[in-house]
Amino acid sequence: MASGDGRIPFIGLTGGIGAGKSEALAALERLGAATLSSDAVVHELLQSDEVRDRLVERFGPEVAPDGVVDRAAVARLVFSNSDERKWLEEELWPRVGRRIWDWRQSLEGRRPRPRAAVVEVPLLFEAGMEQAFDHTIAVVADERVRELRAAARGHAGLESRTSRQLSQEEKAQRADFVVVNDADIPALESKLSQLLANMGR
Repeated sequence: MASGDGRIPFIGLTGGIGAGKSEALAALERLGAATLSSDAVVHELLQSDEVRDRLVERFGPEVAPDGVVDRAAVARLVFSNSDERKWLEEELWPRVGRRIWDWRQSLEGRRPRPRAAVVEVPLLFEAGMEQAFDHTIAVVADERVRELRAAARGHAGLESRTSRQLSQEEKAQRADFVVVNDADIPALESKLSQLLANMGR
């Protein structure tokens, strides 16, 4: 599982809500990959003084009561306003990109070397980030299964939450590899193990 120039293969992982991206990321880590969630990076950035101050400057102190960013308040302000969402993305995405790059560079000296460096990016194709990766993987699942998983996590429905996302069919068409997550976690891990092995050939 080494790229032709000796670098650790850099993989972008995506999929729709309820498809099982997080489970796939955890499985890949168990299989020897180094993993990072871009959502986790965003949450970390929202806790930084720099981003908090930019948000307060833009939206007012109510988005950071007691000096801590209220993510739900920010989401309410930007979710239905395309201009504000665009502003927030332009603030966050370059910072996310730098954090991912730094993380990737830090892996080169790790021993034992990871089989791959995998970043979970929900809006991978929508953000035009696929070119940054050596390979892309889309995790897909039956629509009914996705609805049930989303409901179990407290998401009222997929439609409003996925309006900005490509359909999972489109994600699958654009990805280098597609993993169907239609069974249990051991089955998902088995598919990902085979995928890593095939990539390494």
